[in-house]
Order: sequence, then C-alpha cells, then structure tokens
Amino acid sequence: MTPNIRALNTGFVGEVSGIDLTQPIGPEGAAAIEAGMDRYAVLVFHDQRFTDEQQKAFSQNFGELEHTAGGNVTKASEKRLDPYMADVSNLGLDHKPLARDDRKRMFNLGNQLWHSDSSFRAKPAKFSLLSGRVTVGKGGNTQFCDMRAAYDALDDATKAEIEDLICEHSLIYSRGSLGFDDLSPEEMAMFAPVRQRLVRVHPVTGRKSLYLSSHAGKIIGWPVPEARAFLRDLTEHATQKQFFHSHAWQQHDFVMWDNRTTVHRVTRFDDTQVRDMRRTTVAGDRETVAQLAA
Repeated sequence: MTPNIRALNTGFVGEVSGIDLTQPIGPEGAAAIEAGMDRYAVLVFHDQRFTDEQQKAFSQNFGELEHTAGGNVTKASEKRLDPYMADVSNLGLDHKPLARDDRKRMFNLGNQLWHSDSSFRAKPAKFSLLSGRVTVGKGGNTQFCDMRAAYDALDDATKAEIEDLICEHSLIYSRGSLGFDDLSPEEMAMFAPVRQRLVRVHPVTGRKSLYLSSHAGKIIGWPVPEARAFLRDLTEHATQKQFFHSHAWQQHDFVMWDNRTTVHRVTRFDDTQVRDMRRTTVAGDRETVAQLAA
C-alpha cells in the first residue's frame, strides 16, 4: 500500500489517505511514511480503528518500541495498558475518569506544557504515534510546533551562541514547574537528569532544529535562573503562530510525529469526560550529545 500525503497549510503537517494502518503495510508503505515524516515531521491519518496489538505492529515498522518504565509515577499494578503502550488518557483501572486530585492525573497535567517525548531519557524518542480511541467534543487538541523552522528563523548571533550548548532534561523539572514536587526517593532516582544538545541535527536530512522541552531545566555552565529565562525566551520564539499547528481530534484519528524536530502539548478539556488516548513510542538509537551531522 502506498499512501497519498497532502500538505496542510502549516507546511510541516501532512494529511495521509489511501492506507489502512491496521493491516501490514509492507516495506514500500513503511518507506513512504518514513520519507513523509522526514519531510513534514507530523502526519495525520483518519479512521484508523486500531487494537493495541495492531498499533504496536505498525509502530515497529520504524524501530524498536520504547518501554514506558521511567516515564510516569503510575505503579505497575495500576496500569491499564501493557508496558509498551503509553496511557495518556484520563482514565483509571476502572476505565473511568480519574479524580481531580488523583496523583496520576496531576502528574499527567505536565502534558499541557510544550515538550518533546522522552527528552528525559539519555537516548530520547524518535517517533510518537497516538491513537484517539475515545475523543472529547471540545478541547483536548494536540498542538505542534516545527523546531526546524524555529531554528532557521533565529539570527546568526543566537545560532552561534546556542550551537554547542548542553541542557539537562528531567521530569523533575517539568513537573516541578507546575508545583508537582512530592516525589519519593525512588522516583527522584528514576527521573535523574540527562544531558541533551540544545541544537539537534536530523540524521537523514541534516537539518538543524531547536531541541526544547519543558523537561529542560539547566544549561551546563550557566546559572540556573539565567538558563531558565533563556530557555523560556527560546520557547516563546519557537511556539509563535508561523511555526504552529493544532490538531482537533476526531474519533479514530491517528497522529505520528518526530520528536527530534517538533514540540507538542495537549490543551485543556473537560476531565469528567472519557478521553482514551494510547501512544506507542519508537525508541531513539543515539544520544544527542554524541550526534553527527548527516
């Protein structure tokens, strides 16, 4: 199966048709989608009625799946999904919306901040693939920004300043910015900061992009207040309208994006409604601090 990809007016999002992702797509279909990801960074598919096993099988066309351990505060006995399916819903084990003060819900509010999935891992994620199993009628959009275009729009002096900067990323920083800092010693150890470059080079296209995330809390060698103010300014620059796209979910939409070249966040919605969103994540294969140009 060879998909058709239509560019949306943002320029970095493609809408895909002519392919059923719940069925094996073969090497040709996988190569076409991978090429689409390299060009656009975000691909949107409609009416993809996945089971969890079908979603995992499709995702494995692009690399190994990332295990969800180390990316949340949910105990293994409290998880609805298997360890290779990230549960970004608002549901508990009973499949009902979590209470407003539930610890898992409060931790997941960090998804409303601009971030790149798994930048808190030494080898951060390649692709994220999100299935809208049950969507809400209002709110809950997933918003994206193109970090390649944001980098290109910087002045030469800023590009030179940030070229070799290294940041520390951790869930401690992103959740702490919301006041979620009641972490156990075990969780603090699990979320130990990792180092990431502030400027990434795409391994296929060679394009440079900003590598920003709410998980970034330090710049190595800088005073923390100065680093956070600078990262805030870069994020404000990178999330301007010209770099922005908002996806309004419909039932059974499926969206995949490149974490190496985008940031994203979810918008608020009525948390008393069921919103069942299930993500597979293609693991990264390299550390950004050791990156090489294409």
